[in-house]
Amino acid sequence: MNIYVGNLSREITEEDLQQAFEAFGKVASATLIKDKFTGEPRGFGFVEMPAKAEAQSAINGLNGKELKGQTLNVNEARPRSEDRRGGGRRGGGRRFR
Repeated sequence: MNIYVGNLSREITEEDLQQAFEAFGKVASATLIKDKFTGEPRGFGFVEMPAKAEAQSAINGLNGKELKGQTLNVNEARPRSEDRRGGGRRGGGRRFR
C-alpha cells in the first residue's frame, strides 16, 4: 500500500521516515518529495508498505503523531489524477457567439 505522509519537518530524512514506519512492519520504500529547482524538501513524502494490514496499522498509529517537531498527516495515497489543475471547467457557464 502506498501511504501519503504530509506536514513533514524540513530536517527529516528518508531514513527517519523509514524508521518511523518500520515500527509497524516491512517498508519497501520511503521517499521525500523535493522541489525540482531548489532540491529543498516540499514537506511531504510517500512510504510503500507491502502488507496492507501493516500499512493500515502505521496509518492509524502515526496520523496526528509528532515527528521532529511536526504533527504528521498520514493516510492512504490517492492515485494521481490526469488533470492536475483540479478538474472541472474553467470560466463561466455561458458561451458567447
